[in-house]
Amino acid sequence: MRPKKPKMLVVDDEPDNLDLLYRTFRREFQVYKAESGAEALEVLSKQGEVAVIVSDQRMPEMKGTEFLSKTVSEFPNTIRIILTGFTDIEDLVEAINSGQVYKYITKPWDPHELRQVVGKATETYDVLKQRTEELDFARSQVELLSDLVEAAQRSDSVSSALAAMAQAVGELFEGDRCIFQQVENNALVGEAVCYTSDGGGENDSLNADPLVDRALTEGQLQYVEDVSRDDSLKECDRYQQQDLGSALAIPAIYRDRILAVLSLAWKTPRCLPEREQQLVRLAADQAALVLSVLES
Repeated sequence: MRPKKPKMLVVDDEPDNLDLLYRTFRREFQVYKAESGAEALEVLSKQGEVAVIVSDQRMPEMKGTEFLSKTVSEFPNTIRIILTGFTDIEDLVEAINSGQVYKYITKPWDPHELRQVVGKATETYDVLKQRTEELDFARSQVELLSDLVEAAQRSDSVSSALAAMAQAVGELFEGDRCIFQQVENNALVGEAVCYTSDGGGENDSLNADPLVDRALTEGQLQYVEDVSRDDSLKECDRYQQQDLGSALAIPAIYRDRILAVLSLAWKTPRCLPEREQQLVRLAADQAALVLSVLES
C-alpha cells in the first residue's frame, strides 16, 4: 500500500494564487483549498487536522494571522505559514512570537523556496505528532493503572473488582461491551461480568466464543478488526445477536497462570494500533495482579 499523503490546507482570496499553490503541492500532499479564513475554518471542521496550513495574510474580512490564531487551540501540532506581499511587521511578529506562525514568505514567492519551507514544516509536524502521541500514551497508561488500582482498593470481592475493571477498560477504549470472566485450569468459570456503553450492564457469557477460545489456547491477545471477515465469528450467535463489528480477547495472566479473560468489543469495525494493543496488554496484566491479591 502507498503511504498516505500528508494533508495540507492552502488559503488565498485570489483564485489564480490559490490554484498555483494547489498545483505546486498536489503531488506530495492531499491539498484542500479555501478562499477565505471563514471557509478555511469550515474545511478544517470537516477534514480535521492537517499537517501544514499556508495562508495569505491580506484577505478581506479576516487576516491570515487572525485565521491562523483560531486554529491553534484545536490543532496545536499543525504548522502554519503566512504568505505576505506587505510589511505587516507587527501582525507577523506577534503571530510568530505567540507560536501561531512557523514562518512567513514574502510575495511573489519562489516555488522552490516554498517547497523547501513546507518540506521542513512537514518534518516538524511529524516530530510534534509523534511526541504528542507518546505523551497521550503515557497519560493513558497512568490513568489506566490508577483506575484499576482504585477498582481493586474499593472492591471487597472478585466480582465487584471485575465489574469495576470492566467499566474502567471499556470507558478508556470506548468499547461498546467489555467483559471479564474468571478462568480456572484454562477453562471459563463463574458468571461473566459485563460493562456496556449504553448502561445495560447485563451479564454476557463468553462460553462458545471462538475469539476467547483462541486467546485461552494460545495464551495471548487475539484481535479481529472486522468481524464480518472472520468466518468463525460470523457464525457465532453472540456476535450476530449483538451485531458486533470488531473484537479482541486477551487472557489475564499472573505467574504463568490464567486467572481471567478480558473481552472487548465495538459495534463498528475498529482499527486498534499496536500502541493501543500494548495498553490492552497492560490492562490484562494489571487485572491479573488485582485478582491474585484478592484470591490470596
